[in-house]
Amino acid sequence: MADQLERATLALGRLVGSAEILPDPDLFVYMYVRREAVLSSQIEGTEASLVDLLEYEAQLERADRKVDVREVANYVGALRYGLERVENLPLSLRLIREIHGKLMHGVRGGEPAKTPGEFRRSQNWIGGPTPATARYVPPPVPAMTSALHELEDFLHAESDLPILVRVALAHAQFETIHPFLDENGRIGRLLITFILVEEKVLREPILYLSIFFKRHRQDYYDRLQAIRERGDWEGWIAFFLEGVASVSEEATDTARKIVRLRESTRSEIHQTLGRRAAPALQLLEELFQNPIVNVARVRTITGLSQPAANALTNAMEAVGILREITGKKTYRRFAFAQYLDLFDDSDRPA
Repeated sequence: MADQLERATLALGRLVGSAEILPDPDLFVYMYVRREAVLSSQIEGTEASLVDLLEYEAQLERADRKVDVREVANYVGALRYGLERVENLPLSLRLIREIHGKLMHGVRGGEPAKTPGEFRRSQNWIGGPTPATARYVPPPVPAMTSALHELEDFLHAESDLPILVRVALAHAQFETIHPFLDENGRIGRLLITFILVEEKVLREPILYLSIFFKRHRQDYYDRLQAIRERGDWEGWIAFFLEGVASVSEEATDTARKIVRLRESTRSEIHQTLGRRAAPALQLLEELFQNPIVNVARVRTITGLSQPAANALTNAMEAVGILREITGKKTYRRFAFAQYLDLFDDSDRPA
């Protein structure tokens, strides 16, 4: 696996370097965190899209998407919470429980019966109506408890294993232990990010493998199951390293495109919007934080009057910076479409 490990390590290093040269790394991190939240949730069956999440955060959400979107928003909140906590608290079973509680707060599955923030006290299984017909039955509670403590020891033990291999092993083992009644998949994928940040491999949470796992969902499940059935750790590690390499290379390319888009859009504003250029540039910086707006939000961001905010929005739509996305005459919403397109995975190969 030396070649695969080298490719993954170099690709991840280039991604870290690309993020550091961005004018504002937070622009990159903001959208990647949200795309990861959406994709990781979609793997578990949630239907909310990135636009749904952005509308929700801008308080422009649609009622028919509220339930799914809140699950995705909880993922963002759990990630933020975990990253803040690992600065002062070692990654531990205690922290994993806390993150699980944040993830399940106030959403489907968050009722007391699913014990949010607590490891399970009963048997669970994956696939099939009963354990007898299940594809996989995780360890019973006493063995689960022992396995969790062994996993915690592994996370902090001295090791000659390369960090990416250790992360691959930790993720697979967590999913195999399956210590919660719900949300094991999302917690396990968050664990990848927390380990890399705690180990100082990443300064910012910029590596997210959910896009790779979603594109190769059946392979993802099959590789994990092959460990349980045949002890095929090598096959899983090779798959994981391929994911790190391909996602890092793709994200590095996206980082470069963000820089070019920011420069070209600023130039276009200066050339085409005349006296509206100053508030347009102010709005542009906000669009890199959340690329969905309505006229009321434009007014809040820029401090313009209602007519002036409406005129600015129309002017930015006319030059192609904003795109109206509702098709309505009233209650219109606009997207910074070129920026959103950089994070659109709908037309990418599986």
